[in-house]
Amino acid sequence: MKFVMRAGFAGLVAAAAAFAAGTDNLPVVQGEVTFSKDIAPILQRSCQNCHQPESVAPMSLITYKEVRPWAKSIKTRTLIRDKAGVMPPWYLERNIGIQHFKNDTSPSDLDLAKIAKWVDSGAPEGNPKDLPAPIEIGQNKHWTAGQPDLVVPSEWVTVKAGSPDWWGELKPAPTNLTEDRWVKSVEIREENDVDFGTDGGRKTVGSRYVFHHMIWTAGVPGAQFTAEDFSEGSSGIWPIHEVGRNADIFPDNAGKLLRAGSVLNLFSTHLHSNGRDTKSRLLYGFKFFPVGYQPELRYGIRALGNGVDIDIMGGQGNQRLDAYQVLESNTKITIYEPHMHAPGVRMCFEAIWGYNVQTLNCVGYDHNWVRAYDYDDDYAPLLPKGTILHIIGYFDQTGANKNVPDSRNWSGSGNRSITNMFIDLGQQLTLSDEKFEEEMAKRRAKMHYKPNEVVIGCPLCNGEPIKPRQRPAPAKPSGAGSE
Repeated sequence: MKFVMRAGFAGLVAAAAAFAAGTDNLPVVQGEVTFSKDIAPILQRSCQNCHQPESVAPMSLITYKEVRPWAKSIKTRTLIRDKAGVMPPWYLERNIGIQHFKNDTSPSDLDLAKIAKWVDSGAPEGNPKDLPAPIEIGQNKHWTAGQPDLVVPSEWVTVKAGSPDWWGELKPAPTNLTEDRWVKSVEIREENDVDFGTDGGRKTVGSRYVFHHMIWTAGVPGAQFTAEDFSEGSSGIWPIHEVGRNADIFPDNAGKLLRAGSVLNLFSTHLHSNGRDTKSRLLYGFKFFPVGYQPELRYGIRALGNGVDIDIMGGQGNQRLDAYQVLESNTKITIYEPHMHAPGVRMCFEAIWGYNVQTLNCVGYDHNWVRAYDYDDDYAPLLPKGTILHIIGYFDQTGANKNVPDSRNWSGSGNRSITNMFIDLGQQLTLSDEKFEEEMAKRRAKMHYKPNEVVIGCPLCNGEPIKPRQRPAPAKPSGAGSE
């Protein structure tokens, strides 16, 4: 969670309106609500991963003394729910689509009701003996996915306090791998010389950092990329780095391949000043499967987006873009990751199968803090080949959107924050017919679907598997008989 108190009057009005709407339909909490007994556990689960000393957030929310001055802000920001500015930054709309994700730390409705009642009651501390055991802090300097087997650093860069944004290519970073290895997880974090114990600097994305994002591939210099390279994940589909993005932990049956002799091609870098002279680099942490591991499934490429005819008009809200992709193979969607730029405020994700149109998810969007939504295995969309994937983006190029520097301007496609993108950067697995039937059978058995039950994200899961059509045997020629 991150609270940056920078909104002007219009922003405060919008937050107040969202807050008023957010109090509707919350459960009633009986009895006294205190920090020690009720609020501290919520902060541990939803806030303290960022709000701790020397971390990305501008204030620590560990102790009662630290939290008390921010009580009203916490209530207001958590009740924004799925719009830009909500804390923690989890923008999933709760009334539509799939609701089960691996990395969901957002407060429940009961949590929100407890926070609201606690603040309205004067934010009492309660008995310190009721506090839960403290969680480990200092994760900002540790690897959240565990200590990597291989750490690959980028070159050092220096960003001056007053320098403009920079886009470009950094030197390739050698992995020095001597054998092919299948990757279980990859985590990217920035290492820099910023003194996190001091205030100051600009209220930029991440506040403490200078890398806004990095798009990268991995490959062996001079080698020709093949279709197998891309499907195995050795290049082209590695997750990009963005401030605050979670580690990517791949399924046990679908690792990604990092080949011997590979280098990391850091071909699309966006650097921005944080208001201080900063020396910085990225660290790529890889954890490997055991030697000899072989995956059962392969990653597929999801080229779902619009980078050609983006046309965002100045001074207009509720502008819409659409993009489509037809799945050429049976597919399991593992991650949904909307990516837009400053005017983007919402993206919906649909699957169209015949006459069946299902909205998988709708999420709010905030260019200051991008989220990747990692589906729980039992709810990840299972889609037959021929399904049409459809994303719908909503853009606000008005003064009400504080992410837009000048709402009067038209903008089209481009890498800069003042231009636009409209992409789903998510990940997916390619399934053979046999694997597709197997995945659906396992899910039916575990989830106990009833015949004709509508299963969001799995249009063929609601009954017995459809048997392949059998071609009739060719008729014998007229008059033919046995010898």
